[in-house]
Amino acid sequence: MNSRFLENALFALRNIFRQRARAVANLLAIALGVAGLIVVGGFVQDIFVQLGEAIIHGQTGHVQISKEGFQRVGLRSPEKYLIEKPELIRSQLKAMPGTSAVLSRINFTGTLNNGRRDLGVLGEGIEADLESQLTGIYVRYTEGRALRDGDKYGMVIGQGVAKSLDLAPGDRVAMVVSLSEGAVNTLDFEVIGIFQTFSKDFDARAVRITLPDAGELFGTSAVHKIIMVLNETGQSSAAASAVRDLLQKDGMEVTLWHELSDFYTKTIDLYDRQFGVMRLIILMMVLLSVSNTINMTLFERTREFGTIMAIGSPPSAVFWQIILEGILVGACGALLGMALGVIAAWGISAIGIPMPPPPNANIGYTAYIRVAIDSVLIAGLIGWVATILASILPARRASRLSVVDALRHGL
Repeated sequence: MNSRFLENALFALRNIFRQRARAVANLLAIALGVAGLIVVGGFVQDIFVQLGEAIIHGQTGHVQISKEGFQRVGLRSPEKYLIEKPELIRSQLKAMPGTSAVLSRINFTGTLNNGRRDLGVLGEGIEADLESQLTGIYVRYTEGRALRDGDKYGMVIGQGVAKSLDLAPGDRVAMVVSLSEGAVNTLDFEVIGIFQTFSKDFDARAVRITLPDAGELFGTSAVHKIIMVLNETGQSSAAASAVRDLLQKDGMEVTLWHELSDFYTKTIDLYDRQFGVMRLIILMMVLLSVSNTINMTLFERTREFGTIMAIGSPPSAVFWQIILEGILVGACGALLGMALGVIAAWGISAIGIPMPPPPNANIGYTAYIRVAIDSVLIAGLIGWVATILASILPARRASRLSVVDALRHGL
């Protein structure tokens, strides 16, 4: 059986390269389609990764721990969702494998006043030095500098807040917040810096002060959130599951970073659909190109098929011979396309692609082509399957030829 298959395969290979120009055209059509899938898929994957990292390091961290219900309604009554002794939980989280840092935050809404007008803002009390390590390149300061732990009554504000209130580093502002039972508290702050993240919406409302100042503003040493930062984003789900098991009896909720960003979820869904359409277009291009070349080749081989059936071979032998040729040319084209796609991805990534800011974003970035083994294999499989599918109709048509008509073809 194996010997017979090998003979058929060698015969199919000889048939493929009898018309070298058409064989090369077939291979190039398949290879370019596969390479295109790898490059486009790697580009889209890079968008997902860079957007995700910007959200993680600019806003959310990898995993957030808070009192049950805080993520839904906590900002309406923040005093009801305080974690009273965060240090115990923090020490447990720091001991978990894969943890890079653990931070505490106080979240609040308030009114910022520059002496002339007010602006409603979303505030965060942060551990400034640790947060600076978290944000890295994902938060850019357009004026001033980042907040530090020693900045008593210092504040950094989003670029949109600065524009709305016409603020610059060194200006004084008043923060007014509502406490429980209708009480109001206010503190004066000095603007230390103006930051810019990927999100215009966030920058239009966000202000940050040190955690001790936030505690003084609200009269508490408790916090609203504990943020876990991991060594690798891919560990997020496993870490969240482990934290849930650890804190399941303490009335805590554990939220993954992508569950906190509606913008990220919708962007991923949009790009997934667009890439799906592009994958379908490339598949159709390969199908049509390969099918056209196969039809032309088979037209020229009509008498050959008539001779094969005239000497006693069944029509199914013609059908499977053509399918085998499609399998082999598809495999060769897919392998070539996978190699070309990986080389192109590496070449483009070595240079980088300067990108403008995405919709609803402030900061442009440099895009790369990410090469993942599963994406490369899927692209190769699509090219191979497309070639086989393109061979089925021509093979079926050739196997149904009348022997007499086939032998008279071209005479």
